[in-house]
Amino acid sequence: MAHYKWTLMFFIIFQIKSEGLTDNSLQSACSVTLDPQFCMSTLTSFEGSLQGGFKDLARIALNVSIAEVREVIALISRLGQGAFNVKDLVALQDCQELLDITLDTLERSMSKMTNSNSNSWGWRQSLDVQTWLSAAIANQATCLEGFKETSGSQQTTFTNSLRNVSRLQSNSLALVKNIPVVGRHQKRHLLSDLTGEGENNDGFPFWLSAADRRRLLQDDGILCDDVVTVAGDGSGNHTTIAEALNAAPNNSLGRYVIYIKKGVYQEYVEVPSYKTNIMMVGEGISATVITGRRNVVDGWTTYHSATVAVVGVGFLARGITFENTAGPEKRQAVALRVVSDLSAFYRCSFIGYQDTLYVHSFRQFYRECDIYGTIDFICGDAAVVIQSCNILARKPMEGQDNIITAQARIDPNENTGISIQYCTVGPATDLASNKSLFPTYLGRPWRQYARTVYIKSYIDDVVSPAGWAEWMGDFALSTLYFGEYLNNGPGAGTSERVKWPGYHVMSFSDALVFTVANLIAGDTWLDSVPFIGGIA
Repeated sequence: MAHYKWTLMFFIIFQIKSEGLTDNSLQSACSVTLDPQFCMSTLTSFEGSLQGGFKDLARIALNVSIAEVREVIALISRLGQGAFNVKDLVALQDCQELLDITLDTLERSMSKMTNSNSNSWGWRQSLDVQTWLSAAIANQATCLEGFKETSGSQQTTFTNSLRNVSRLQSNSLALVKNIPVVGRHQKRHLLSDLTGEGENNDGFPFWLSAADRRRLLQDDGILCDDVVTVAGDGSGNHTTIAEALNAAPNNSLGRYVIYIKKGVYQEYVEVPSYKTNIMMVGEGISATVITGRRNVVDGWTTYHSATVAVVGVGFLARGITFENTAGPEKRQAVALRVVSDLSAFYRCSFIGYQDTLYVHSFRQFYRECDIYGTIDFICGDAAVVIQSCNILARKPMEGQDNIITAQARIDPNENTGISIQYCTVGPATDLASNKSLFPTYLGRPWRQYARTVYIKSYIDDVVSPAGWAEWMGDFALSTLYFGEYLNNGPGAGTSERVKWPGYHVMSFSDALVFTVANLIAGDTWLDSVPFIGGIA
């Protein structure tokens, strides 16, 4: 582990008020972490740690994490000056980006905790920090995964440092999760209890302002004056999406709306972290198409193979197709990767084969979308709700099975998971005539604590009676959480489902954990798409 700079000590030398715990308060607090001995060894030398409560210790742990991340960023910068092959350079670039995102999330978490002076804090504050720390943990795993997909020649150089970063963040998350919360807890809501279900006759929710309705494009095609237009034929403000993004203000608190005219845009689009509150509006599925064909076989990492990558907070999209045409033989080839907190996609389409939709991290929502793929075509470690969508398995290569989800929750304290609600699960046209030849499964565990649920969805008989697939042998079968609640259709029967310890036929209270209101707190931030907040 890196030696922490004296600047760290400046922050942590403060008077910590005892919460009435015993002299063994540090040991007691660290007992909630995955590695109590490691927790104690990293915190015990700091003044006040022996008497501090969860909040005090979480602040110390966060600051230690920040120092370690800065050390690893410096290490990667030094490595980048050496001789690398192209694949390693791509993986290194991924790690640089991911660690920059991690540093930002840790610093935001520290700011939120520093601004909360009491020994408890509000429900939304706690949720935000848990979400950000969960995303930080996912970032380190993705960094290491990228090197496994390449030659791996540089992986051992900083593997230990990255593992320390992950362990420190795990400590922080466990301590944060145990800080007393004041206010809202899990809400027992039915459909009628929440806003967001009603719509105007123009297809938008009744509570959406007239201005935002105009921004989202009226049915008659009339646009408001403050929308910039992308058109490949030169009839708009910009000819490419990248140009429109470059022109957007940095770190905007208000919406920047990009209207993308009908056409096929062959470009790789990235919405960086400093481009916030971007809204992209197309002319509809199959009309506005953004397409690419990057893939791991041709030297890209899964993370970097995305046709469109979104990082900036508060991203919205409507009426766009995101596509990767690499084909099943090219293995992982992402159409859309989302690392954007508080992001939503409405009436969009995602077309690919393996790893089509990479819901990498943070809070995400998808409504009335079409999602196509073969293997792990909804994957990642976000807290994500996919609602009223069509999930369509395509014809894979000979000898392959289709697997819809691969959730990547690494730590049991993460508040992440894939929740599929009121959706239709079936075959795409290329699979429909011979679906019996290619078994399709609802999901498999990418990481040890994977969480995926299907709630009140229609499941076609394209899905195997067993329902779920193994990742490798008995890996994660007792630690995962896979669940089904009141699904219907010829493939929805649970009598022949897997008998793993982690598989559940869920109760109503089980399903409530995975609603829009509870999993992503969508009723507090979703303001531009309709949603069902509870259990309909």
